[in-house]
Amino acid sequence: MTGFVLRLARQSIPRTQVSMAEALGVDLNTWQGWESGRRPVAHMRVGALLELRRRLPALGADPRLVGLLDAAMDADRIIASGLGGLDADRQGGPHPLAGWVHTRDTAHMLAWALTGTAPPALAGLAPAPRRGPVAAAPLLGPADRQMFFDRLRESAELAAGQGGGGVLLHRQALYLASYDRGPDAAAWTAQALHGRRDVLARRGWSPHWAEARSTATALARLGDPQPLLDFIERAVADDDTAEAANLNYWAYWLGAYAVPQADDTFMRDRELTGWDPVTLLRALARGIHLAPGYVDLYAHSLWALLRAFPWLPQAAGRLGAPLQGKVAELLDGAELSERSRRELGSVAYVLGQHTRETGGSR
Repeated sequence: MTGFVLRLARQSIPRTQVSMAEALGVDLNTWQGWESGRRPVAHMRVGALLELRRRLPALGADPRLVGLLDAAMDADRIIASGLGGLDADRQGGPHPLAGWVHTRDTAHMLAWALTGTAPPALAGLAPAPRRGPVAAAPLLGPADRQMFFDRLRESAELAAGQGGGGVLLHRQALYLASYDRGPDAAAWTAQALHGRRDVLARRGWSPHWAEARSTATALARLGDPQPLLDFIERAVADDDTAEAANLNYWAYWLGAYAVPQADDTFMRDRELTGWDPVTLLRALARGIHLAPGYVDLYAHSLWALLRAFPWLPQAAGRLGAPLQGKVAELLDGAELSERSRRELGSVAYVLGQHTRETGGSR
């Protein structure tokens, strides 16, 4: 994954491999090894990796691609662990899904390798057509994909029996398992997710809140939105700690919370510190879509964010009017729960009031 992103960064300048190696003062074989994955970028010395990240934008590489190198390295580590098996995990320390909370960028990188779906962040940055056997996407081969998902399910099952120490690994492995759309795999994942009914049934905040959220969103991806709708109603709405946890989770997932987190405890911060509300508002506005269940989660989260930070419309600049238009479209055409329709109506009113007060000039 890292090598493929590095290749896209080079092509965005654009430069040839020879020209890039010369500009960076490395030999051609080294650069080609980085792009192909033969020489993992993550194995570079820290100073050399930092220098590479600084030089790429200076040479004209698209900053969006440079910014995704961390997520690509995270994805590579998770994939390598999956292909290496559980014994490799034990020898090399904890499973990478047990050691830190991954972000949407990392999940999208993994989805790219596992399903071939390019991350939305790379829209318009597809690799230029090339002659010869050059991959158009970093998609794992069928055998490697099967091995990865098999071992991911093994990791999820093993973590389920580890009690509190396995919660993070279990929820993240189970979430990623939902990317496997094979008929047998989808049935296993659905059964495993529905097996967490005790977690999904809990009201308000609990130590298993993040697991319930991941479970409900994974089921929505598999075409069953009802658990996510129930989760919003039962385990988010009208509970102050759960409402804060939802916004903290979104902020981390969408990149507004820049500090890496080793576990889920950061979600309990009811003061909503450590992240930028404007960045989160922009990310939610960009990502809202009509997928059943998800649109309701976005709707409630937008409402809760504006309720927590009433000054946001004034700080959002030109975002207000487009977001107001998107909200109006959702109210007109989306299949929404009664709560979502009511809350989106409130969002539309707040945004409309700000537009009227500023005369639409911002």
